Amino acid sequence: MGAELQIDLSRKNSRLAGRRHVQVPVKVRRPSQNWFKSQVADLSVTGFRLQSFMKLATGDTLWVMLPGFEGRRAHVLWTRGHEAGCHFERPLHPAILDHIVRISQ
Repeated sequence: MGAELQIDLSRKNSRLAGRRHVQVPVKVRRPSQNWFKSQVADLSVTGFRLQSFMKLATGDTLWVMLPGFEGRRAHVLWTRGHEAGCHFERPLHPAILDHIVRISQ
């Protein structure tokens, strides 16, 4: 049906969009589970770096609720300790990114 986003994970540090450093509290959950408090450390319109004690694995689907916004679906691309790199299913609007960066300062 719709066009799917193709991500080349073979290139180390390949990015779809420039990331911005933030430190914002978020809520995350797996589908059909309860919300869990976590933190987003880097954010771009296409994804984020999550800092969480939630056990995640590459390929997991989760919902993340940024401050002031409804939850949005994301997919885990990588994990390292208590961090995970996640990709939004639908990109953020640039105004949402700007707002989150502004409130994180």
